[in-house]
Amino acid sequence: MLYDVTLNINYTYSQPTDQTRNLLRLLPRDIAEVQRIEDWSLTLTSPPSEQGHFTDYFGNNVTSAVWHRPVEEVKIALSFRVHRHADAPRLSLATSMRRLPAVLSANRDATPQSPLHFTATTRRAPVNYEMTAFARDHIRPGGTALDAVRAIGAAIHSEMTYAVDATDVDTEASDAFAARAGVCQDFSHIMIACLRGVGIPAGYVSGFLRTYPPPGQDRLIGVDAMHAWVRAWVGPELGWVEFDPTNNQVAGIDYIAIGYGRDYDDIAPVRGSMRGAGTSTSEQSVDVAVVTPPSSRKASRRD
Repeated sequence: MLYDVTLNINYTYSQPTDQTRNLLRLLPRDIAEVQRIEDWSLTLTSPPSEQGHFTDYFGNNVTSAVWHRPVEEVKIALSFRVHRHADAPRLSLATSMRRLPAVLSANRDATPQSPLHFTATTRRAPVNYEMTAFARDHIRPGGTALDAVRAIGAAIHSEMTYAVDATDVDTEASDAFAARAGVCQDFSHIMIACLRGVGIPAGYVSGFLRTYPPPGQDRLIGVDAMHAWVRAWVGPELGWVEFDPTNNQVAGIDYIAIGYGRDYDDIAPVRGSMRGAGTSTSEQSVDVAVVTPPSSRKASRRD
């Protein structure tokens, strides 16, 4: 599937800010056999005094931007074309939950994609008794790690209510879990904590999701949003799988990944600091559009 994706984020400050510094993790990455980025453009307005690009430890693309002069607004405009490959059929070779601790104990991989980096509690996805007990209650005895991922994801989807006003970007996963309400970031952090609590390495995925209009309605431009979901390591044979607890489904061809981290802190889309007074506001719009091949457009034309 070929997509054109656009993202616009606008920050407006009531008073000019000074010494604004940002790290942007917005540029998507090439992922072998999953997605290929064919073209991209990232524009910052007002133009920064300094701008650079680098790759972080987990292989995510990072843009650094610094403004040495006062600015009243910062506009971020990203566009890219991505070829998202269909998921290839894979045999169900996930490791059993019984064997998983021994497999992890024998693992000596220290590369960025090693599951060993994704087992410990983190600030955004703290392992605690309540979430671990919840996860254990939904694991089938004798099942595989993949069975557990699907069961825990489905249970979170069933018991949580998606509510945009229930949490904010700083809400603790344990608080969202106790309230049984939140957004995709909360669903993902809760699932990560649940999985780690029962011994399954898990991490956070930031990206975009193609959405569909209600039946009989036209597709609107710019009303999509950035999304978050979970990746879990289910054994050396099958490796990493991705699951979206917000929608209770495997992350397939409609999902476009920006990058990976242990939790939101590793892959926050925009993170920075500024010096100033007053208040700030932000607006965001996202559009994920399917690119129709020329032959298809010609065939569907009506005179």
